[in-house]
Amino acid sequence: MKILNLYAGIGGNRKLWGEEHDITAVEFNPKIAGVYKDLFPNDTVVVDDAHKYLLEHFQEFDFIWSSPPCPSHSHIRKELAMKRKQGEWFVQNKPIFPDMKLYEEILFLQGYFQGKYVVENVRSWYEPLLPPQEINKH
Repeated sequence: MKILNLYAGIGGNRKLWGEEHDITAVEFNPKIAGVYKDLFPNDTVVVDDAHKYLLEHFQEFDFIWSSPPCPSHSHIRKELAMKRKQGEWFVQNKPIFPDMKLYEEILFLQGYFQGKYVVENVRSWYEPLLPPQEINKH
């Protein structure tokens, strides 16, 4: 099976997939991509923007695993963003917009990809726009 591993990091999700697949990992940070390559020398490692790579190469794969960065969706980040203490508001983390690439990729894969896929992320602090399948904290 040809697998695309987006936002690969050092391969935390990859470690249970075995060696019988043709795996392409996409990681933006060259140093992190180097660690991944050391851990999984038989995989093809691409240093690039995963979101862009998906758009340009999705039809080359049988299975796509996408694990986009989740800080802007995390309920913990939001809880730490603004607090009221003794009637006063204070900001521990600056409030930010949720990064909607998560939903862009889900909708893109639903609409265009013919294979199987997983878009993995944390439980969001808002009501999800698309109903997720929830497992533990993801």
